[in-house]
Amino acid sequence: MQPWIKKYTPIKEKDIKGQDTALKELKDFIQNYKKQKKKAVLIYGPSGSGKTASVYALAYDLNLEILEINASDFRNKEQINSLVGTASKQQSLFSKSKLILVDEVDGLSGRDDRGGIAAIAQTIKETNFPIILTATNPWDAKFANLRNKSVLIQYHALNYLTIFDILKNICKHENIKYEAIVLKGLARMTGGDARAAINDLQALAQEKKQLTKKSLDELTQRDQTETMLNALTIIFKTTDPKIAIKAFDTVQEDQDAQFLWLDENLPKEYEKPEDLARAYDVLAKADVFRRRIRRWQHWRFMVYINALLTAGIATAKDEKYHKFTKYTPTGRLLKLWWAKQKSFKKKAIAEKISQKTHTSTRVVLQSILPYLQVIFKKNKKMAESITEQFDLDKEEVAWLKK
Repeated sequence: MQPWIKKYTPIKEKDIKGQDTALKELKDFIQNYKKQKKKAVLIYGPSGSGKTASVYALAYDLNLEILEINASDFRNKEQINSLVGTASKQQSLFSKSKLILVDEVDGLSGRDDRGGIAAIAQTIKETNFPIILTATNPWDAKFANLRNKSVLIQYHALNYLTIFDILKNICKHENIKYEAIVLKGLARMTGGDARAAINDLQALAQEKKQLTKKSLDELTQRDQTETMLNALTIIFKTTDPKIAIKAFDTVQEDQDAQFLWLDENLPKEYEKPEDLARAYDVLAKADVFRRRIRRWQHWRFMVYINALLTAGIATAKDEKYHKFTKYTPTGRLLKLWWAKQKSFKKKAIAEKISQKTHTSTRVVLQSILPYLQVIFKKNKKMAESITEQFDLDKEEVAWLKK
């Protein structure tokens, strides 16, 4: 049984839906590559928005060979150099020009001793062919060097009507009966992820050749995303590790947020000092695991962190508490964490300026950025000059204008 996401993968540029501006920018970069100041482009956006498909579609239309590696599979310097480094300098096997696609650079290590990111940056500097990187979130500090060497192009989550049109076309080719309101409901559920929508459509309609409201309701019930409050209730109100360990499976919060929620609400739930001590001991061990995993890049051990945060904390108490507890997000710590996420763009600008001016990033943040924000609001000509001098991209300029 062929997956529909493979069967209906966009082949040509005209097949890519809902990303006209980004697609135009990407095509312009590829076609005018020899005139570009930067030799790589970093396209970023949520899953299922068409990033990788766009690269393949443009390669097809422009008759380009494409070499793809997934950064999650090739992380260190030696692997990157053996594949990307060599290919970036050698002529195509079929005498075509070519594109080099490094997919999901979020998977690259930030540690200098592994050298994955540094190897990519060096390859960009020496390449004879366009290099295209894809990422979900490019604002992590470890990607500063890649951002500086790349043109950034943003892909937005697809509008549900765009996904509806994609699903409608598949239904036509697969002879699937549907009601428009039900198909639109399926398109809305996936939050802008076309790939997820196609997978859901195949699961619901391939066998019976129809999409019904009943089947959609069943999917909604089955895949309903639990809130963090429900997850905490599961963990705190059970002593069964088999029940607790699944608490975070469908929660749309990253692990950092899970730590903060648990840290805030443990004292509210666990009244006995012995229970609370054991629970915080488990939480501390999970944090040690997390830091070691990030340090050594042993991502396969992440499963043990989830086990500690869920089953470990659930079984830290002698018996469950029958009281009602109102769980709340952490105050200061969570605000600091949110602020850190929002500061990535500001730090990216500061890093560019610090490199050009031989000034520390701290000095730029404290003493230069405030003046630049005034200039970008008041003096358009000077702002354009600064943009060119420091290679600021559109989003960085937009941030300075705010």
